[in-house]
Amino acid sequence: MPSKAKSKKPAPVARKAAAGKTPKYVYLFGKKTDGDGSMKPLLGGKGANLAEMSRIGLQVPPGCTITTEVCTYFYANKRTYPPALDAQVRAGVASIEEQTGMKFGDSSTAARFRPLRCARFDAGHDGHHPQPRSQR
Repeated sequence: MPSKAKSKKPAPVARKAAAGKTPKYVYLFGKKTDGDGSMKPLLGGKGANLAEMSRIGLQVPPGCTITTEVCTYFYANKRTYPPALDAQVRAGVASIEEQTGMKFGDSSTAARFRPLRCARFDAGHDGHHPQPRSQR
C-alpha cells in the first residue's frame, strides 16, 4: 500500500474576525502569551519567536506584538491605522504594566518600550525615513 504523503499544515495567518467582531491586532508575550512560533506570517519573525520562547517557559520580558496586518492596513488605507488598534495597544500596555509593576511614562519606574520594526514592508528602511534608501 503506498504511503500517504502528509500534507504540510499551512502556517496560521491572520485570524478572520467573525461577523461583527474586531480583528485581533495586538498579541501579548510574557506571562500571558497569545501567539507561538508558527505565527511568523502574522507576528513577524521576532514576534513569533518571542511568543514561542515565552510559551516554552524561557524568561522573556513581557511585551506585545502588533501584527503584520496593521502594516498591510496602513498602506492600503492612506496611511491610517485600523480603528480598533488604539484600544488594543492600550490594553497591551496595561498588561505589560500589570506584569512588571511599572507604569509606562512614570519617571520613577522608568518603564520603557523598545519597538521592533516590521520587516515585511520596510526592507531597506533605517527607521528614520519613510522611504527605502533606494527611493530617497
